[in-house]
Amino acid sequence: MDFAPPGASAAPAPDAAGLVRALERGLPGGRVVVDADVLAALSHDDAEWAPVGRAVAGVRARTEGEVQHVVRACAEFGAPVVPRGAGTGLSGGANATDGCVVLDLSRMNRVLEIDPDNMTCVVQPGVVNNDLKAAVAERGLWYPPDPASAPWSTIGGNVATNAGGLCCLKYGVTRDYVLGLRLVAGAVPAAGGDGPPGTAYGDVIRLGRRTTKGVAGLDLTGLVVGAEGTLGVVTEVTLRLRPALAGTPRTVVGAFGDLVAAGEAVSLITRRGLSPSVLELLDRTCLTAVEEWKHLGLEADAAALLLARVDTPGETGRAEADALAAAMSDAGAWWAAQSTDDSEAEALFDARRLAYPALERLGPVLTEDVCVPRSAVPAMLARIEAIAARHGVTIATIAHAGDGNLHPLLVTPPGDEGARLAAQAAFEEFLDAAIALGGTVTGEHGIGLLKRDGMRRELDPGALAMQDAVRRALDPLGIFNPGKG
Repeated sequence: MDFAPPGASAAPAPDAAGLVRALERGLPGGRVVVDADVLAALSHDDAEWAPVGRAVAGVRARTEGEVQHVVRACAEFGAPVVPRGAGTGLSGGANATDGCVVLDLSRMNRVLEIDPDNMTCVVQPGVVNNDLKAAVAERGLWYPPDPASAPWSTIGGNVATNAGGLCCLKYGVTRDYVLGLRLVAGAVPAAGGDGPPGTAYGDVIRLGRRTTKGVAGLDLTGLVVGAEGTLGVVTEVTLRLRPALAGTPRTVVGAFGDLVAAGEAVSLITRRGLSPSVLELLDRTCLTAVEEWKHLGLEADAAALLLARVDTPGETGRAEADALAAAMSDAGAWWAAQSTDDSEAEALFDARRLAYPALERLGPVLTEDVCVPRSAVPAMLARIEAIAARHGVTIATIAHAGDGNLHPLLVTPPGDEGARLAAQAAFEEFLDAAIALGGTVTGEHGIGLLKRDGMRRELDPGALAMQDAVRRALDPLGIFNPGKG
């Protein structure tokens, strides 16, 4: 695994002091951060062992105009600009590169508009996912994308990585809900290709629409979603909403003697055409870590649990839940049943959301994010176990199992260099196993710094060249989050 500083990073700014003065000239007092300790905290996300460069400064922007000023100053001095939100990412996508300005958007955190008639809203990028859910719920609406980091992660960060979450099996990922964007962009060529640029660095481009349907032009909005800040800085997002769900969902739990049997249940559920809103997997290691931390009353006797939810109301929902339990039993579950205790069911889903921080208490955690076709889930789980055993690493597996998005977590003792190297080697083998099974190296966390080599192994050379051409066209100076994605 290549953990050296990214070769694509821009060189340190030739005049760091001049760049800082230029930033300060156009910003209110207190926006520019140069204190070494504060800047260090702003310079990385939650990715374990991802390289972190040395930033020249940080800027805590509050308005679109302030973002424009930062981008223009960075363009003038040839300095990279690295956008960040809450810093909850797990791939190094928000990590500083040498000579950069870290642009903190977390204070641009207003819900600008909620439109119940058209079921849309307009938000700034620093709005926290769960805060948006709460705001639209007051109007009888729902924003479905729900990464496990929803209590902390921002909409801008979710857009950058095309985040998914527990509900994406039935309701889709972030890209499915982004109707439009405002983007502080690079130097876009003028129509016809000759002459001066049509848009200078720091100009704002409005992408997308507010209508439910629309095919005018290329889908540039979809291109920006998941681009990890490499095509410009998002300053506003228009989102599609859904009506709030009615009633209480039904929870189905299945306990399995081994991970592969749980994976077989996922495949069987798919083959039978069942559509739960949620289908999650937790292994014994995850359950034990959460129970030892939070004392939720969980039992971790099984090697793995499958947690399913059905949000179809009435007898149809009951029948779907019964069918899910039957599929789990037919696939070899020790037991499977609808939960009759809402608090117990909620504790299990709390355990799913708390698994990552619970495991972090045990030592550094290198987090995977591979995604395979649902029919390949059993095979991928088997390969995860085999690779972990061969390298002698501790593995804990959680998964959005219903859509094949697996999160094997490599847990290492603090300060153990041998365990770190073994975990990194296993990490790369997980990527290769996913590719071999027809999958992808990342389902929702993004490429960042940790998966650049894996992406090159996955994508067709022509696709890589096309991707690079798009970035050069839209960011000829190469200053937007260079070396990422």
